[in-house]
Amino acid sequence: MPRPVLIFDFDGTVAVGDGPLLAYARAVAAHAASPDALVDAVAFQLATPAAEVIDGYDVVRRVALAEGIDDDALAAAYAASRAQLGGVEAPVATAAGLAGFLATVDAVRLLVTNAPATRLDEVLSALGLGGMFDRIVTDAAKPAGLEQLLDGLDGSPVLAVGDVWRNDLAPAHARGHDTALVGGYADPAARPTYRADTLDELLPALAAWVAAAGEPPVVAASEDRTARVDAPRVETSPSPA
Repeated sequence: MPRPVLIFDFDGTVAVGDGPLLAYARAVAAHAASPDALVDAVAFQLATPAAEVIDGYDVVRRVALAEGIDDDALAAAYAASRAQLGGVEAPVATAAGLAGFLATVDAVRLLVTNAPATRLDEVLSALGLGGMFDRIVTDAAKPAGLEQLLDGLDGSPVLAVGDVWRNDLAPAHARGHDTALVGGYADPAARPTYRADTLDELLPALAAWVAAAGEPPVVAASEDRTARVDAPRVETSPSPA
């Protein structure tokens, strides 16, 4: 029986905190007429995001476009902010229990991110997660890139974990795989198997899913056939209606 597969997103899931977003905003602000005002606007909208916002990076993009800052400047600012990832200008943290979970879980552990590889290894090491993933995919171009990755996992039980439904989880959900939504911005389409505000809150459910997914099929005493043992479908907080 194939081993269970856990697919983790990076920004907003494994690495949390507004540090990288504010570093991005400051880099973008160098192209603005009023740099401080732009950073303040980003900080305000991160605290009170509009319903249509995808994630924190979308917040920065929307504020910048409203100021007339073009895509080339945005791309340069993003690259500059990634060079600061994990440093004093762009600090990040991770779930307190994640390292222990990854070290002991009997599953294939994948890290799949749309971000570039810039400073990723250094940040994972600083967070105590160095060497904890069996495979790391950067510049993944999710959601389409996640669909391609799932093509190679046919037959394996999969649980995708992320904070952006449409990018991190929807492709897995569409194929009947399980999903876990961490925090996340409002998305009326979201239908995760598990949901919680933080990854630490989700870890017990993830462990239970791996244990159930890794069990051999059950043979009913009265029938000569097997039945799949499903992972328990529980939510730590209600899904959107």
